[in-house]
Amino acid sequence: MLLNERDTEEGLLVSVCDPGLVGETFEDGDVSLTVDPAFYDGPEATEQEVVESLARCAVANIVGAEAVALAVDHGFVEEENVLDIDGTRHAQLLWM
Repeated sequence: MLLNERDTEEGLLVSVCDPGLVGETFEDGDVSLTVDPAFYDGPEATEQEVVESLARCAVANIVGAEAVALAVDHGFVEEENVLDIDGTRHAQLLWM
């Protein structure tokens, strides 16, 4: 998985995606998701590194079957809140 972390005024912003999805666009009716390299591209990360990052973040955007499954398996995202956009899984996480 690719992991990108950014410090913002609101806290840590994390993006995680499956490597093969960077640069792709997925559409389903009025919904469109572009896995923009400027936002999602980052270094390869282990499952443990992704879990630790999601535990520290304020906000996360997660794209791809592997990345979303990891977030669900570790309790960061509930399965019923996962979107399927043109066959690609997408979830957002916001800690309040």
